[in-house]
Amino acid sequence: MAGCERRADRGFVTAESAMVLPVLVMFAMALVWGLLVVAAQIRCVDAARAGARAAARQDPPDAVLEVTRAAAPPGARVTVSREAEQVRVVVEARLPVLRGLPFDLREEAVAAAEETAGAAT
Repeated sequence: MAGCERRADRGFVTAESAMVLPVLVMFAMALVWGLLVVAAQIRCVDAARAGARAAARQDPPDAVLEVTRAAAPPGARVTVSREAEQVRVVVEARLPVLRGLPFDLREEAVAAAEETAGAAT
């Protein structure tokens, strides 16, 4: 009797593997995608902060954009504006993986503008 039960259970391992492996692969892909999102978000944060620091020091606009784009993910949109005594840098990026999804990352940094020596009041 014991031999008959083993033969009946033979196909279950294959069937279970066929069901579980695709789920595990999809889970692993979701984890990798999540890590890419977090890494891109951190790059946006760093780029916005670097750009805000450069703009607050009153660096030339081209230098501010260059510093910001160097730290931002590839293809990111950078916006620099000044409002009274504050500078605002906004970095928006679309993820390089799964571009078809309507998922953008956006980070903003604000810094107080520093007055340079000898600047007109």
